[in-house]
Amino acid sequence: MGARVAKKTVVSKDAGAYAPSPAMLKKYADVMIKFALNSGAGMKKGETVYLVTQLPGLPLAKQVYKTILEMGGYPIVSVIDDEFKLIQVKNASKQQLTYFPDKFYRGLADNIDHWVRILADEDPMYLKTADPAKVLLSNRATRQFRDWLDEKEDKGKFTWTLCMYATEKMAQEAGLSLKEYWGQITKACFLNEANPVQKWKRVFSEMQRVLDKLNSLPIDRLHVEAKETDLWITLGEKRKWLGGSGRNIPSFEIFTSPDWRGTEGKIFFDLPLYRYGNVIKDIRLEFKKGRIVKATARENERMLKELIKQQNADKIGEFSLTDIRFSRITKFMAETLYDENFGGKYGNTHLAIGKSYHDTYAGNAAKMTKDQFAALGFNHSLEHSDIIATTDRTVTAVLRDGSEMVIYRKGKFVI
Repeated sequence: MGARVAKKTVVSKDAGAYAPSPAMLKKYADVMIKFALNSGAGMKKGETVYLVTQLPGLPLAKQVYKTILEMGGYPIVSVIDDEFKLIQVKNASKQQLTYFPDKFYRGLADNIDHWVRILADEDPMYLKTADPAKVLLSNRATRQFRDWLDEKEDKGKFTWTLCMYATEKMAQEAGLSLKEYWGQITKACFLNEANPVQKWKRVFSEMQRVLDKLNSLPIDRLHVEAKETDLWITLGEKRKWLGGSGRNIPSFEIFTSPDWRGTEGKIFFDLPLYRYGNVIKDIRLEFKKGRIVKATARENERMLKELIKQQNADKIGEFSLTDIRFSRITKFMAETLYDENFGGKYGNTHLAIGKSYHDTYAGNAAKMTKDQFAALGFNHSLEHSDIIATTDRTVTAVLRDGSEMVIYRKGKFVI
């Protein structure tokens, strides 16, 4: 059986009083700034870091800010109050929702070397009452900014990372007390270690051994078999597997961006998808010739269909596997950053619908054009939603000579 999604529990007021210690926040900030940026090498003196946090994440943001200064960097801070987003999608016109201050964002894209995002939802369901179409429309407004950053990343001049600061309602959504929820963060990010940065480096070194083996295999296609799942994925030309780059903290996944055109079959996702302040449960997707031809959900199917209606969001941009020997996450967290790295009994598989990652190209991405990426089956989309399955699965690789080998079974790579 896969991960059981816990029912919401009533959490006492005392449970909400829990907060991480200053010493833990210092370790957390060290991981984010001294390790995660620059693909695991840490921030360099003189670099500019765009630090974005939701309001509840301020305790961590302040320590991250201090660490950036100590490292000789230049922080630019943006603090988000989710209430403004709700006001926008409920009251703005279409023109207001899609307004893009290009000069502001062009200057920001040109000036920053890194982006650190602290996820800290006061209420994960705060957009539940908003029109899904308007939520997605507002999200499209900054597409050009993201494209500029992607171009900069392809040239090796920009990195980003995400982390999470827990709130009481986030914990309640996962059916945990706030202390239990922080316990998962502490274990997953190695904040209970004397030197979390060194621990992360050791784990990434272990993951690299798996990556080296995967990237040495001449894989043509992958066959994923699991509960209500019979899915074929074409790896595509000039692809490589990635993992352990510091792009997310925590990150235990090993992933690639396949050729979207070769996706065929069906897949069931047992973990809920939390996206844009909504939750979608028991998602089932069916693919033909690379496109989603059928999408259902037991709960909030309307939001799922709105997601897929976006440009190129009916194609996959990522295929990922998490090995239980790496992940320390054992509980459902109601947050994709953690759930896509879930370990548990069988690890997880997740697909992302939408945007591909250009760094999975086995060549110099800086020399590639959008048309060249498209010709290789890399998908370009504003959307990138990771949908997760934790049930027992077997992944078989079909090699270019037609031979087959199992590469993943019972939550572990077996290569």
